[in-house]
Amino acid sequence: MFERRATRVVQIGKVPIGGQNPVAIQSMTNTKTEDVTATITQILRLEEAGCEIIRATVPTMEAAKALPSIKRAIHIPLVADIHFDYRLAIAAIENGADKIRINPGNLGNDDKLRAVVSCAKEHGVPLRVGVNGGSLDRDLLEAHGGITAEALCESALREVGKITDLGYENLVISIKSSNVPLCVKAYELVSAAVDFPLHVGITEAGTLFRGTVKSCAGIGAILSRGIGDTIRVSLTGDPVEEVKVAKELLRSLGLRKDGIEIVSCPTCGRTSIDLIGLAGQVEKMAERYADRNLKIAVMGCAVNGPGEARDADLGIAGGMGEGLLFSHGQILKKLPEQELLPALEEEIKNWK
Repeated sequence: MFERRATRVVQIGKVPIGGQNPVAIQSMTNTKTEDVTATITQILRLEEAGCEIIRATVPTMEAAKALPSIKRAIHIPLVADIHFDYRLAIAAIENGADKIRINPGNLGNDDKLRAVVSCAKEHGVPLRVGVNGGSLDRDLLEAHGGITAEALCESALREVGKITDLGYENLVISIKSSNVPLCVKAYELVSAAVDFPLHVGITEAGTLFRGTVKSCAGIGAILSRGIGDTIRVSLTGDPVEEVKVAKELLRSLGLRKDGIEIVSCPTCGRTSIDLIGLAGQVEKMAERYADRNLKIAVMGCAVNGPGEARDADLGIAGGMGEGLLFSHGQILKKLPEQELLPALEEEIKNWK
């Protein structure tokens, strides 16, 4: 297990990030925030999937005024995403946002930033300072010869400095890029320079398949260096899928132990049951038992399966029309193929 780098703790509503707190899972709504019913419905689905912090865009004053109604109906911190108009940041704070995501570079002049910081300080609301390649100042692009990790890092530190110079340090930093190696390097540089909590993600990662691969490559590489206090997997599609991917990514790195971990063999010519279908059924069934801390194996070979998956708490291994239910390599029952899934679920229900 790798050692996480020490960062200061910032409180996002009821969720602390930084320090040795668990890496928090975030997502973002894709509804119109002004549509309170649709936004609440989506957030509740995200909560059920395991989302711990949710961000919603606030592009209008109507959206800012919708925040109190949304907050009353949900159970996780609500972050307001602000671009360009500093008045919307102030309105979001005054309407109860638990954190404000801003890019200081696109808010306008220093007076506007000072007004936002003053309001955040008055209400004790953290600011997430986000920078990306599209927001780099011209002098940084010229000095570094384009969008580089060094340019992104310097931009982030410059923007953070503007806020800390105003006497406010209740901050989270994010650096976004769709270039994985560049993003990893930028986070390494920022992590070495400051101890503010870091929000990690690969922006514009893509659709469910490509975006999952790209996000896991980038976010996984950053987290494996001990860097990162909260993550968002950015996917083009249903944000619930972002949460599912994030949970599995954290489990795979040993950063989360909650929930069921499923391992399955890749199938080969020895497989004599519908292992692909069975694994899919087990995965779907396991969603109903998110409160269980278990490792479950789905193996295609009754001869070698239990031994290969000896570290699994529970498992099933298929054979010719029948299979085995096992625990830590020890066979519990031999059953007809159609009874494997119900028997496994019964064991999960009764697991202590």
